[in-house]
Amino acid sequence: MLFLASQSPRRHQLLAQLGLAFQALDVQVPEERGPQEKALDYVSRVAREKAAAGLARAPVGAVVLGADTEVVLDDIVFGKPADAGEAAAMLARLQGRGHAVLSVVWCLADGRQEAAVSRSEVRFAPMDEDAIAGYVATGEWQGKAGGYAIQGRAAAFVEHLSGSYSGVMGLPLFETAQLLRRFGVFAPSKEPA
Repeated sequence: MLFLASQSPRRHQLLAQLGLAFQALDVQVPEERGPQEKALDYVSRVAREKAAAGLARAPVGAVVLGADTEVVLDDIVFGKPADAGEAAAMLARLQGRGHAVLSVVWCLADGRQEAAVSRSEVRFAPMDEDAIAGYVATGEWQGKAGGYAIQGRAAAFVEHLSGSYSGVMGLPLFETAQLLRRFGVFAPSKEPA
């Protein structure tokens, strides 16, 4: 049985796109970057801790996915903003510039563990204060790394994307499918001849 160690509606939606039956596990893992921790190491550690916390709650024989996605600019990790002011400040720093979106997925099962990494590059067009304030007023920034949802209204600000759209949303589907294949959970459906 497949479990997703996440309560994120976006991750549920994305994993469901693969046509897999799964159950969600609500896990609580601190998301605090260590002082000397590299951004990718941090994202990977949090994703693995989520998967491990899920595996501890799952039945024997379970396969558990844990994922984390963060926005990174100038080696600063832009996590989920605490309030509207912080969301506006993040967007003001991101506007007119390119940034990385790191998404790491860990798969754990019966003594096995393996990770997949997705790195995407996103460039926002220049945005004035009114555009940022208007977006923040929608509330869409809440619970989103970097203070934006690419699948929502923020798409209007994305000038360029190179990498995984689903990875920027929170679960890189290509990488996740490859990982699950290696665990024997996912096989592509075959079209009738």
